[in-house]
Amino acid sequence: MEQMRLLLAIVLSFLVFVVWQWLVVEPEMAKQVQDQGAQVESPSSPEVTDDTTASSTAAPAVTPVTPMPIQTPPPANDARTARTIVVETPLYTLSLNEKGAVLDDFILKRYRETVDSDGPLKHMIDERARQINMDTGWMGNGIAGMENAVYTLGTSEDRLVLSEEKQTIDFQWVNSEGVSVLKQFVFSPDSYLIELNVTIANRSTTGIVGQPAVKIGQVIGDPDSRITFEGPMALMDGTLEEIKVKDIADKPDISGSFRWIGITDRYFMTTLIPEETATATMKMEKVGDDMIISQLVLAETAIASGEAKTFAYKAFIGPKDTETLKTANYELGEAVNFGMFDFLAKPFLWIMNQIYKVIPNYGIAIIILTLITKIILFPLGNKSYKSMNDMKRMQPLMTEIREKYKDDKKKMNEETMALYRTYKINPMGGCLPMVVQLPVFFALYRMLYQAIELRHAPFFGWINDLSAPDRLFQFGFSIPFMEPPYGFPVLTIVMGATMFLQQKMSPPPGDPTQAKLMMFMPLIFTVIFINFSAGLVLYWLINNIFSIAQQYYIQKKYA
Repeated sequence: MEQMRLLLAIVLSFLVFVVWQWLVVEPEMAKQVQDQGAQVESPSSPEVTDDTTASSTAAPAVTPVTPMPIQTPPPANDARTARTIVVETPLYTLSLNEKGAVLDDFILKRYRETVDSDGPLKHMIDERARQINMDTGWMGNGIAGMENAVYTLGTSEDRLVLSEEKQTIDFQWVNSEGVSVLKQFVFSPDSYLIELNVTIANRSTTGIVGQPAVKIGQVIGDPDSRITFEGPMALMDGTLEEIKVKDIADKPDISGSFRWIGITDRYFMTTLIPEETATATMKMEKVGDDMIISQLVLAETAIASGEAKTFAYKAFIGPKDTETLKTANYELGEAVNFGMFDFLAKPFLWIMNQIYKVIPNYGIAIIILTLITKIILFPLGNKSYKSMNDMKRMQPLMTEIREKYKDDKKKMNEETMALYRTYKINPMGGCLPMVVQLPVFFALYRMLYQAIELRHAPFFGWINDLSAPDRLFQFGFSIPFMEPPYGFPVLTIVMGATMFLQQKMSPPPGDPTQAKLMMFMPLIFTVIFINFSAGLVLYWLINNIFSIAQQYYIQKKYA
């Protein structure tokens, strides 16, 4: 039955190799092809329109208000230069433009684009996404000129700095028929949440009917990522919906009961939250290769002459940090999704973060987390290593059976099974750690890849980013099977060495050919792991070291 152990090892190795090819190699090749194509033909400029229609849904909750006195603003669509106001908080710096009363820029002050301590701060709004975020529309009749409106900023200040108190900024616009739009932004110094209240006051002689709409936009890193999801998403009907970018062309909108809509990449997201769960339509558009525009279109509503209604929203623009999202509420934490093994990955992330609060080094936190998983699996490991040790001690007897019945395979198998029963040995017992560890591996792989906590998180020495592959030195030439940057993968090589040592401690297959094949397993895993994140390789290395120690203890105990 040692062939079963060999077969399982081969299958698991092949599975990891296939997953690596599927998740890493093929997407990278596809990306290279896209990049080559982009050199030939540049993507067209984004075109955003409001002339689409949404299916009629139940009317959302709106707040009737007494029409505010309107100070005479400039005429609609005037030719004056639109002003910009900058708002700075301890968390971010943003700019608002009078043209459309939208976000022109949004800079996160606690995150940088690169691992360098003096690198540029993280920009959430690409130049192509300007004039999109917080753009409000009215799909229907009665508000002529709104799509090109230049609002009037309600303050003469060009810059506001928030330290302790909330700050409100008003933008107002009125068309020639007397329909006015008041966009009120409320900023908090200690939150990534932004309040947006849109009040439409109808002072025309006729009623207006239409669907209020708000847009958000974000550039994502890898729309075709097979490791983690990047693209439009929504918490709809109580379930997280992730819409693949490639499916937008065929299905550009979805309807349901929305808690929020959003756009996410690996570490950051832009989210729009209606005041209450709203029956609405989410419209999506892909611009170029990597920019997504999403629009929340509420149910049709009517505003009679002399009436005003307010539509309230909140926007979250910031990191996918679990604690931050939990504090923000609105079920934003559902946006952090680790896939099939989410039920394992999230507890691992929580434990790792708790360890970090005591020891502020995520590399050490990963080591302790690995130790905790080994302690939990310790009884199963002991049983498995004891089985493997018994198999090793039985090798002389099994060799004798093979020699005696080498011409009678049936008799050989019968005598081998009788030997197992006599010594009460489960030949598959030694394979159990590999079987149990595989879901743990994939859960940790997804968590360590996607958790923003590990983004640019240092360990020691040359390992200054646990979310990236470990590279000691930088080579000026490419290396087979290695993705850039090219360098010496110290952790990966040491991990391969521990796998080789662990294999030498295990009972070898009786077949010499199988034994030679098993010797290649550490090399195969080393090649596969060469492009994995340093955090994941560190986990696998420490896990091997603990396993070697446990296996050595069992061998000494039952020698």
